[in-house]
Amino acid sequence: MSRHWDFQMRAAIYARYSSDNQSERSIADQISLCRAFIDDRGWTVSSAYSDRAQSGSSRFRPEYQRLLADVRSGIVDIVVAEALDRLSRDQEDVAALFKALTFASVKLFTVAEGEISELHVGLKGTMNALFLKDLAAKTHRGLRGRVEQKRSAGGRCFGYQVVKESDARGEPIRGGRVIDAAEADVVVRIFEKFAHGASPRAIARSLNEAGVAGPNGGPWLDTTIRGHAARGTGILRNELYAGRLVWNRQKFVKDPATGKRISRPNPPSQWIVEPVPELRIVPDELWQAIAQRLTDITASDASQAVRESRFWEKRRPRHILTGLVTCGCCGHALAAVGRDYLRCARATRHGLCTNKESVRRTSLEGIVIEALQHNLMRPELVAEFIAAVTEELNRGRAHDSAQRTRLERRQLEVDRLLDGLITALAEGFRAPGLQARLDALEAEKADIARQLAAPAPNPVRLHPNLAEVYRLKVASLHEALHREETRAEAFDILRSLIENVVIHPREGGGVEIELIGEIASMVAVATNTNAAPGRAALDEPLRRSVKVVAGTGFEPVTFRL
Repeated sequence: MSRHWDFQMRAAIYARYSSDNQSERSIADQISLCRAFIDDRGWTVSSAYSDRAQSGSSRFRPEYQRLLADVRSGIVDIVVAEALDRLSRDQEDVAALFKALTFASVKLFTVAEGEISELHVGLKGTMNALFLKDLAAKTHRGLRGRVEQKRSAGGRCFGYQVVKESDARGEPIRGGRVIDAAEADVVVRIFEKFAHGASPRAIARSLNEAGVAGPNGGPWLDTTIRGHAARGTGILRNELYAGRLVWNRQKFVKDPATGKRISRPNPPSQWIVEPVPELRIVPDELWQAIAQRLTDITASDASQAVRESRFWEKRRPRHILTGLVTCGCCGHALAAVGRDYLRCARATRHGLCTNKESVRRTSLEGIVIEALQHNLMRPELVAEFIAAVTEELNRGRAHDSAQRTRLERRQLEVDRLLDGLITALAEGFRAPGLQARLDALEAEKADIARQLAAPAPNPVRLHPNLAEVYRLKVASLHEALHREETRAEAFDILRSLIENVVIHPREGGGVEIELIGEIASMVAVATNTNAAPGRAALDEPLRRSVKVVAGTGFEPVTFRL
């Protein structure tokens, strides 16, 4: 739909600064320039959008996305920015923005270039893309030069302190490091514990229990200690502790679909390695022992089996409650311990939670199924089920009826057109394409007749005892979970009803189970549950511990009839 430009224009201002050498003041300056530009033309400032410390190479900026949403909603007539690179420095994103604005009949102006046209988009987009490429190359070159001077090219590493230095002009000299004695002792302790057979998980737990602050002041995690072999990360793999500064192990590329940076390893031939013996923390003998143990672990049959299984790519949960059970003390997920038990991972792995209670997974799953089987039979829930089925059937019937009405209406119109063409032919009228038009209408008439020949939708007829059908479907859930042809459907239905299962420790031992989600809207299980003891082989104390909290809403589950 075209816009009329005879009213006062509603102009939206967009401002942005990146995190390199600009500040909050830059936003105010950009908005001020744009306001003056708008005032000179007699437009009205309708809104202003500003992204702070956001790269222009990414379109995934909150205020930028809000601007696009307002453009689509029709509340903006003109977009004004200081320059085109404030909106984006990515060629594809600039072109997409211009297309979106053109489609919405919104003009794009910048203080630097004036009204933006296709020519600006092509030329400036290319120039901005080249600028980004050149900037990345210069940054990489500068970091390489710093490493070759035996200075750090990254952030502060645990075990070291940043040395603040300046040159003769007062400019900061970056990358200086010195050993932090207290943190260095922790590093050596970690290496020694691992050398004596302790696992990264056990080491992290002991450090947390001792109150030792981890990197950046946070808790110690096993992954912080173990790291990643290919990337050379983690305490045990950091070669700086052995007196070697290694840089350029990996590069980062942007995923065009998500805008996120993805790391990719560089070949060893591209690594820059500089000896820095003054920064060595771990003795060479200890370092070599650790390196050998890490190599042995990586080469072990168990490690290879895990890598070959690629379990992280298998998305489907193995159990009904996988990923849904959390700790009531810290909110962390419960993880498997042993064959059939769940326990707070934060307590088990890191010693950061006081909830030491375990719960049997099969018993917990049994409670969910039993709750459905024995408590979904309340009259109001059965009534809601019947109402949901009726509504669904009526919706389908209404669609079929409307489609039939449209076909009948079109049939009358086609008959009228055919009558007119046949009359024209009978009177000797001839024109190019007339016969083709006649053939097309005849074909359409035949197709409509074929569709109308299908039986008309029947009135909704419900099962004479739909409530009993419902009860049978619920009662057969447990059986459906163990039948190959119905397991997937029953599995998905149950998981869709559960938002969260929270395990709270009880004073004196035991746990209280809190069911949250749509299942809680349907299931009434009190602490003195009236469920028959011993059913589904559940632990009676566990069954009595259940309470429910309603989720965000209730939609009756329509089991397949």
